[in-house]
Amino acid sequence: MNPEDIARLIRAGLPGSSVRVQSDDNTHFAARVVAQEFEGKKSLARHQLVYRTLGELMGREIHALSIEALTPEESAQG
Repeated sequence: MNPEDIARLIRAGLPGSSVRVQSDDNTHFAARVVAQEFEGKKSLARHQLVYRTLGELMGREIHALSIEALTPEESAQG
């Protein structure tokens, strides 16, 4: 897996989202996801939405993923 593959999967699972994924080793990844679906959800629920887009890849091809999950309004603030 590479960062763009992961970003593509997240975008497919959360249509309309803005996604940026980075990695130094193609094993450990950091994602910044901005999606309207996060509105009214706590951090854990937001992360679960992102994990669902990746399915069984988590723990296999993707060993670690840190997630910054923001609504568009939160993203605009800072």
